Amino acid sequence: MTEFIPSFDGTPLALHRMGAGRPLLLLHGLFSSAQMNWVNWGQAELLADAGFECLMPDLRAHGESGKPHDPAAYPADVLARDAIALVEALGLTDFDLCGFSLGARTSVRAVIHGLKPRRLVLGGMGLEGLAGWTGRGAFFIDAIDRFDEVKHGDPAFAAVSFMKTMKVDRVATRLLLQTFSDTDPADLAKITMPTLVVNGDQDRDNGSPDLLAEALPDATLVTVPGTHMNCVTKPDLGEAIRDFLLA
Repeated sequence: MTEFIPSFDGTPLALHRMGAGRPLLLLHGLFSSAQMNWVNWGQAELLADAGFECLMPDLRAHGESGKPHDPAAYPADVLARDAIALVEALGLTDFDLCGFSLGARTSVRAVIHGLKPRRLVLGGMGLEGLAGWTGRGAFFIDAIDRFDEVKHGDPAFAAVSFMKTMKVDRVATRLLLQTFSDTDPADLAKITMPTLVVNGDQDRDNGSPDLLAEALPDATLVTVPGTHMNCVTKPDLGEAIRDFLLA
């Protein structure tokens, strides 16, 4: 089931639902979508079967959500503001929050700005992916700018290939990438709820999950099989999220 909810500025956010039970907001990764990240590989179904209502938005500039080309539609921390607006629109007061990669970064920023999930899951994220995002963002902006000339062997090849697969709106995504800033590790002290840091055993795309877990007040670190790109295709990720949320 899909519905469209206006965000704080009226931009429509596509929200996909699966299951019934405890609300679980699931935020997908960069260039991806709710369908690709959570539905296609069975993660949402696994969590729905465990008693959760999976609430899966397509992030701004992704999937079926709005992709404005007006720079004014991309203020600082816009994705965190979208997440907060979505929680308010849905009237959620007791819920869990889970993000993968960009979704994890968005979750951190939203909690720092006041969102209060019962439990938090950060997948595919390390400390450097938060504290050192500026360099990571520049890498993706460069990939967009060189989109038509990137060949196999180029460090940006995998990112460009995924953008092609997802038919990414490069104008909107480039504007979105400029809204992100580094997160001061000291701000992680504001994340006081129990938090799962879960990463693939071959995934260091966003830095060290160990350092991230150490920087959080109440974190559990779990390693699952896979790389940054393919750990979402394996049931181990969904099982780790389920087990943590049900503990």
